[in-house]
Amino acid sequence: MKKLIGSLVIAGMIVSCSAPKKEFTPIYSKADFEKEINGKKTTLFTLKNEGGIIVTLTNYGAKIVSVFTPDKNGAIEDVVLGYKSVDEYVAGDAGQGAVVGPYANRIANGQFEIDGQVYLLPVNNHKACLHSGTQSFYRQVYDAKEIQTADGPAVEMTLTSADGEWGFPGNKNVKVTYTLTKDNGLKIDYEATTDKACYFNLTNHVYFNLKGEGMGDILDHVLVVDANSSTAVGDSTLIPTGEIADIRGTAMDFTTPHTVGERINDPMPQLKMGGGYDHNYILNKDQNGNEMTFCASILEPVSGRFLECFTTEPAVQLYTGNFLKGNIIGKRGNAYNYRNGMCLETQHYPDSPHHPNFPNTLLKPGETLKSTTIYKFSVKQ
Repeated sequence: MKKLIGSLVIAGMIVSCSAPKKEFTPIYSKADFEKEINGKKTTLFTLKNEGGIIVTLTNYGAKIVSVFTPDKNGAIEDVVLGYKSVDEYVAGDAGQGAVVGPYANRIANGQFEIDGQVYLLPVNNHKACLHSGTQSFYRQVYDAKEIQTADGPAVEMTLTSADGEWGFPGNKNVKVTYTLTKDNGLKIDYEATTDKACYFNLTNHVYFNLKGEGMGDILDHVLVVDANSSTAVGDSTLIPTGEIADIRGTAMDFTTPHTVGERINDPMPQLKMGGGYDHNYILNKDQNGNEMTFCASILEPVSGRFLECFTTEPAVQLYTGNFLKGNIIGKRGNAYNYRNGMCLETQHYPDSPHHPNFPNTLLKPGETLKSTTIYKFSVKQ
């Protein structure tokens, strides 16, 4: 962020002066996030860097609570949807800003099979298991601690999930590390192990609005997604058919910049099924390479706030808040209405356990899942 420094000319001398920098204070405090849930204590962590970025996190669901970032004039806004207390997260939509697992997105018929054994999962979205059910990772209290890394200040959060919890096999150990980097990136490192084979697909379900949370819709945000194809869905349940669909030249193609709202109501069948964008975009990369590559970018043209997403994951679920209904009241007291936020959920493909042609999501004993996603913030004048 550029600093504006005034100059005074006194007796032929140029004297630089600037007003004392005012410390930015969120509208909530650490005390609002201190509670005991199921015998474990929740709290709030705050990360800051020299670029003027402030990130707040809670160990309840390993959630991103806020990202405060300046616009092109230095005005700071919270660009992440969510609540201002842990009580509101407990009572409300726990998916806001949360780590989702063991398996993000949809698994058809709420079940999968491993080595001849069928595992039954919670059914909470039509006939599917969505985001591992309603009580999964995003409603658990993680053990957490602040650490310093070479990249910047960080919070390390760990969770143990017992064999059979929510139907998923294996005693599972998960570590999520949030780092606020010197170049204004919020880096999320995921690790997981299990002592029985289990399907895994970890992501973060953070909603962004670069105008500021509760400040209107995201239809004017300019989006780029580095994907020529997506996993086609069969109907409004959004379960993949197994087909890899070429989306180039369609209303789903964001390989060149378009505003989110420009084609969101196009009669394209895939878009109509999703009620807008709610699709798994297959990134233009080696799908099994685990390479860190550019995923997507979002520009809010008035503020100049610019978000870039990089990931080792093969795909990203683009979701444009089509199911936001105004029943969530955000941190500044405004309702989150239809399309008031958007998600870039970096991930493996939905329903991978039922599609052998999709990249593998089966984690076996002795293996370690490792994945990294970076959300990097800047401004464009």
